[in-house]
Formats: sequence, C-alpha cells, structure tokens
Amino acid sequence: YHYSDKTIMGFSQTHLSGAGAPEFCDVLLMPTTGEVHVKVGAEEKTEAVDGYNVTSASASGEEESTVGYRSKFNHENEIASPGYYKVLLDDYNITAELTATTRTGFHRYTFPESDSSNIIIDLLNRDRVIEANLNIVSDTEISGSRRSIRWAEDQHVYFYAKFSKPFSAYGLAIDDEIVKDINTATGKNIKAFVKYSTNEGEEILVKIGISSVSTEGAKRNLEAENKGWDFDGIRAETKELWKNQLAKIDIEGGTERERRIFYTALYHSAIAPTTFNDVDGSYRGVDKKIQKAEGFTRYTNCSLWDVFRAEMPLYTILEPSRMNDFIKSFLKAYEVIGRLPMWEIWGEKSVTMIGSHSLPVILDAYNKDIRDYDIPLAYKAMKNEVDSIKYYTNLGYIPANKEGGSVSKVMEYAYNDWCVAEMAQNLGEEADYLVYQQRTQFFKNIFDVSTGFMRPKNSDRTWVQPFDPAEHTEHFVEGNSYQYSLFAPQDINGLTDLIGGDKKFEDWLDHFFTYVSKYDGESREAIGLIGQYAHGNEPSHHMAYLYNYVGAAPKTQKMIRYILETLYDDKPDGITGNEDLGQMSAWYILSSMGFYSVTPGTPIYAIGSPLFDKATINLENGKQFIVETKNASAENIYIQSATLNGKPYTKSWFAHSDIVDGSMFIFEMGAAPNNNWGTSENDRPLTQKFIPAVSMPYISTDDNYFITKATVKLSCDTEGSKIYYTIDGSKPNEKSTLYTAPFQLIKTTHLKYAAYKEGLLPSLTVTEKLEQLEYETFKNYEGVKLKNDLSYKYYEGNMLFAEEFDNLVPKAEGVIPTFNIEDRNTDYYFGFIYDGFLKIPKDGKYTIYNKTNDGSILYIDGKEFINMDGGHAAYESFKIVALKKGVYKITQKYFQIAGGYHNEVSWEGPGISKEEIPASALFHE
Repeated sequence: YHYSDKTIMGFSQTHLSGAGAPEFCDVLLMPTTGEVHVKVGAEEKTEAVDGYNVTSASASGEEESTVGYRSKFNHENEIASPGYYKVLLDDYNITAELTATTRTGFHRYTFPESDSSNIIIDLLNRDRVIEANLNIVSDTEISGSRRSIRWAEDQHVYFYAKFSKPFSAYGLAIDDEIVKDINTATGKNIKAFVKYSTNEGEEILVKIGISSVSTEGAKRNLEAENKGWDFDGIRAETKELWKNQLAKIDIEGGTERERRIFYTALYHSAIAPTTFNDVDGSYRGVDKKIQKAEGFTRYTNCSLWDVFRAEMPLYTILEPSRMNDFIKSFLKAYEVIGRLPMWEIWGEKSVTMIGSHSLPVILDAYNKDIRDYDIPLAYKAMKNEVDSIKYYTNLGYIPANKEGGSVSKVMEYAYNDWCVAEMAQNLGEEADYLVYQQRTQFFKNIFDVSTGFMRPKNSDRTWVQPFDPAEHTEHFVEGNSYQYSLFAPQDINGLTDLIGGDKKFEDWLDHFFTYVSKYDGESREAIGLIGQYAHGNEPSHHMAYLYNYVGAAPKTQKMIRYILETLYDDKPDGITGNEDLGQMSAWYILSSMGFYSVTPGTPIYAIGSPLFDKATINLENGKQFIVETKNASAENIYIQSATLNGKPYTKSWFAHSDIVDGSMFIFEMGAAPNNNWGTSENDRPLTQKFIPAVSMPYISTDDNYFITKATVKLSCDTEGSKIYYTIDGSKPNEKSTLYTAPFQLIKTTHLKYAAYKEGLLPSLTVTEKLEQLEYETFKNYEGVKLKNDLSYKYYEGNMLFAEEFDNLVPKAEGVIPTFNIEDRNTDYYFGFIYDGFLKIPKDGKYTIYNKTNDGSILYIDGKEFINMDGGHAAYESFKIVALKKGVYKITQKYFQIAGGYHNEVSWEGPGISKEEIPASALFHE
C-alpha cells in the first residue's frame, strides 16, 4: 500500500513496515463480483459496469479487455486506525473491512446483490514462489502454504482460512488456468476462487490463521485467537490492545499536529519486531527446523542496523520485559547457526547492511539491568560476531582496494568492539577487555589529519585519490565521509581530540549542518538533508546531540527543534526517508520528549529540547517518569534552567536510572540561548577514555601470495616500538625473534608478529598467511582458432540468483567486446551470460577482480572462480592465482534487479597494472 495508489489488488496477511524494499504481502484475498478472473488486472484500465469488468481503450486507441481483478478506490471512502481498516472497492461496490489478532487476520466483506459474488485467493502475489499449495477442505474452509524467495530466501507461510457462509462453488487455477474437478493444487502459480449469491448488504467474513510451521499450526492459531464470528468484538479487543500500547506515554500540550505525529510515531514503533511463534511456541528456526519457544516469545523482523539507535532504547524504557524476549530470540538464532542476527526477516538470517548491531542491543539491556537471559551465552555470541573479521582484525582497518564499504565498516566494527569490551569489563573478563578496548580505537586508523575526515585507505596504507568527503562512493554504505566521520558514538571525546578539540569540533559540526554539496541534487528533500546531515538515513540520527559533548548545548536544542518541526508531518508523507521498522518514529518519540540515546550501550541520555508541556511515561514497574516544560512554544526552544525531582539540574544529560526510579524533570524554556546551562566541562556528557597502546604493526611485501619467494618487511608507526615475530604458529612475545631487517620466505608460512613499547599496551597480534602459489592446471586453449569478442546471451526475467538463468530463454545472442551491460533493453531484471576465452600474456601471478551490482558468478575453466551471487550493492571481490602463458576459458553469469547497473571484470599481473580486462585479451571460438 502507498497513499498515492489509485487501485487495490487485494488484502494480504503479512506486511513489513517501511523497510525501503518490497517484501511479504502473502496470501492475497480479493472480493469481486461478476465474471471470475484469476489474474490481476492492469492498473490503468480498471473499469466496471454493474460489477463487471468491461473493455477500455488502451494508450494506442485500441480496445483491449481488462482481464483481471482489481478495483479503484477513493480515500474519501477509506478509514484507517490502529487494528482496523475499511475501504469501498468502487469497481465492485464492495465494502472491505480488516482487523486482526496476533496470529490471525479477520476480513469482513459487505457485498451488493449479486448471483456472482466471489472471493479470489491468490498465492502467486508478490515475490518469487518456490512452491505453493492450496486445498479446499470443505465448503467453509481452505488451507494452504507458500514458500517464496525475495529478501527472505526461503520464506514459509502456512494458512488456514474459514468462511462464515458456505460457498456455492469453487475453483482452483494452476498457472492461471482454472482446472475442473480438483480440490487440491500444487505448483508455483496457484490461485482459487469461491462463489456466492448475495443479497444487498450481505456480509461474508473470512478469518485466516497463519504460521511459519504448518497448516495445522495455522489452524491452532486461528482456533485459539479467533473462535467465533464476532468481527466487531475482535476489532474492539484489538483497539483496546492498541489503546493500552499508546497509553504508555501521555502527552499534554503541543499543537494538534504535533500530538498526531507523536502518537502515529508511537504506533509505528510498536509494529515490529513481530511475534513469530505459534500459540504452542513452535516456530521455524533459522536452520528451517521446527523449534519451540519455551517461556518466551520468539520475535523476528528486526532491522537491527536501524533500530539499535532509538527503537530498541525506547523499548528498554517502555517494555523492558519484551527486551528480554528480543535477546532470547537473538540467542536462539545463535544457538542454531552460530551467528547473532544482523537483520532477521521472517526467522531467517540476512546479511543486509553492515556491522553486528545485536551487540549494542544486548549491552544496552544489560547496562540497564535488563538481564533475564543467558548472559554467558550472550557474551560468547557477542565475541563470536567480532572475532576474525577479514582485514580489520589484522590491519586495524579495511583496505579500500580490497573490500567495498571500507570506511563505514571500520566505523561500525569499532563500535561493535566497544560493545564487547564493555561487556567483558562488566563480567570481569579483564584480558578480553584490554583486547577489545584497543580494537574500538581502530577508527582512528582511517582518520586523515590533512583533511579532517575519515578516509578510505588502501592496503599499501596510501589514501584513496581523489577524495571528496561529500561524495557517496563505494567506500561508504548509505552515507558519505561527512556522515561517517561523526560515527564514533563509543568515543566522542576521542573523536573530538582527533578533530582538534572542542572549538574545532563545534565548528566542524556547524559546517556539517550547513554545507551543501554538488552531489545532493534532488536527494536533499527525499532524505531530509540539512547541510550534510541526512535525517532520512540512520547514521546521522545522533549527530545533532553531539554539540552537548563540546559545551554547545543550545545548538543541539536549536537543531533538534528544527528537525522535529520540518522533517515530520501528520500527513501520509509525514516521515522523511524510510520508516525502517520504527527507527524514524522512535527518534521523534524520544527527541520530542527532550532526550536521546546517543551511545546505545551506555545507560545515559543526552538532553535536547522538549516539545510538549508535559510527557508522562507510564513504566512497567508502576512508576512514572515525567518531563514538564514551562513556557514551551515554537519560539521558546532553549533551556533556561532545569530541576530534577525539585533540585537544580545543570547537566545536559541524565541517567537511565532516573527514568526507572520514577522522576520529574522540569525545564524552563526561553527564546534566547542560555550558554551557561549544560555547557561547562562538568555538565557535559562524556565517553570513556581508553588505555593507549602501540599501533598495529604491518607487513610490507609485494603480496601475501608468491611463486618463488617473498621478501617480508615489518613496520610500526609508533616511534620507538619493537616488533617480535614467530613463524612456527606460536603467539609472539618479547622473547620471540626480534625483527631487525627484511627477511625472505620460500614456502607457505603462517607469520605472527606484535609490537611493544615500554609504557604502552603491546599491540594486538597480527597473523599473516604468506602462501606459495602453484600454477593452475586449467585447460590451455592456445592454438584454438579464435576471434576477438566474447559470446553473450541476454536475458530478461525476475532473476534473484545466477542459477535461474538455466530456466530462462535468452532474448538475444551475439558477440560483445567486453563484459559490458550497456546493450540491455531494460533497467530492471535483466542478465547476461558471457562466454569466451582470456589470453594470459606471460607466466606469473594474476589477480582477477569481479565487481557487480547486483549478482554474478565468474567461472574459469568451467569451475566456479568468484561467487558474488544474490542481490547486493556494488562491491568488488577478487582471487589471486598463478597462471602459465596461454588461453583459458572464462564465463560470467551476471544479473541486475534494479539500480546500480555495474559489471566490471578486471585483472592485474606481470607488467599489467590493475585495469578492466581489455577487448584485446578476450576471444570467442
């Protein structure tokens, strides 16, 4: 659903709240009248007379039959409120109403008089179906299932539906053809219809239980939660649940618009995460096996990269009991697959986004005394997430020439390391603490003093050129250097020192909030840009509060009120950017009450500018936390003074315990900044200081791969440090071999080294595998008659994985000079298979690079060489091999879903600097 829609295709049972990518909408129902159609009609041609679809003119003027179900609707005939939806389907004169319980949907359709009233059941809509099944159980019951693939790679949805009135006829369709005399159907395109004769105003109700486990589980859910046919009763119960949820915070004052924005945000914040287990506790685990939630609710659909920032901290305030269940859900996933969720969707792992932000959620809960879960297991799982990250744990940064998103990843991994360090200190694991607190400072390794920005750095430790901090490049994930240079929530004071102290940091922030770059263009409004602050995307969300940390609290107050006023509204487009399962809304809730969690994991909140006359949080423990403002208005945005529980309060932060204990803040507001409130060094929020250590030593060699020998040179940027190393696999210490001069290796060796200096912690140990390469035994086609150019086949279709080429018929074939995608006929769902030969000019070591958006697999000699399958943003992968002079078979399967449009195959080798493989080196038979 989007408010700009003019038509409705039907009503589905599963939904995802504003994630920025289409997903779910499973098991579609659509009431119609007239001739039965099992295909969806074209949006621009939906017309009806007396409930029947009729012909309409196409754009070319030709008449064309509208052979599908779909209806126009008008927002004037639409009602939406928490737990209830109602709309008039204009084409069929049917009123549709929806309500729900936790695991069931409830539909009420009010039909006109008709002897051809229908309900279509569509299992094809909307994502890729792996297999669907539909059964007519009786003349009042239907069951079925669908397995599908999109974001969730193997989503299982089972359903059991009951109808309030026996249907007089039914039909099942396979591949959009109605098949007679069957009551069960299985396939990839399965649909059904049921028919009725109805009187004017007759109601037919449908209730549907869903489950990730089985149709039996769906039936149990239905029978447990929705026993009768009392639609209005279920609606009232659902309304009461939402009323109780929204009553967790009472708001007084503000404008009607502001109150509507606030409670809409509170509603949004409670939509996800989603209850996943059946009423008996069963659910489908990450490994696809059936598990059981014993003594807790198993949740899913958690966009951790987004919601760790504000929505999860909001839950620690409003519903700490659910926080325990969220963490238990994380740990159940870890027990099954050995990883905590990154962005779990429908109980499935997803590697969407970067970092491991279940870690701050766990730490934040623990530090706020929310601890009803297996804490040792949680700590073990947290460590597992950050150990052995490629490049990062060895180099102290991620080389920009080796991996995409390098700057963003370093900044987020350093924050994740801090989470582990904090938990280690909590649990008395001092040795671990010393390791991870050192790693949390790794972000300093990519700070470029000459520019004052976090900057992509190559493996040879040179800075990437050219560099513009406002440009969105492959070195950043959903951001640029402006935004990621301010993402060190665990060490804001350390970041301030890097930039040059309080005043320079304040000036940096002033520039950040005002600088307009040549790259912004039309995106400024879409993502809520204020200078380079992008409120429509999460990495920026804490940054307006950073003024507090350098004694400029009034600037935080001014900016927060500006964001609250200009980037939210009480209209359908009232959120700037993607909602992202509650994060955008949670930011508004916290900030409008006057505070925000700048560093989730630390139980403190930075103070902003409270918007309402009074905000009362009704806590689970029966107490109340109250924020009251005096003289609040659109002009009076600056704090003049404050009291906490009747005592003067001058700090620009407060502790979570102040909330839990039940406290009252009173703020006096005014139109002029008070530069004496919250600005002194004693009144600012602080991040902890870390123990200084020797910087990470590093290796200088042609590469970690060699054919005959490798010359190893070790260095460390900490002046006066000494490097000790081993080549026998043991951990180095000051009794190991002291590095004094470059040395050579002539066989594969595991080299370990560390740097020491008196008065500092020793560096972490670096482990390098220097590998002697053997020449590949690929078949050499030298001597075969060849011509320049590659052979190619071009495809169009809904491809999500490279293997799906095998099921498609090419749209075009021919030859093409290089791995080029310019000759496509569409920008959505297209693909190429390139097939040919690569000429290697001389014996030696070669690096083959593959950079694509979305997915690809590169083959050499018919064997999988670089696998980048599956939809993803553009990034580069590579492999190093030893090849003899000759000609080798090379193949690439490439596909593009939408956006990005990048495919590049490059090489580097003897006498060849890294370049896209030229047409002169590519051939076909």
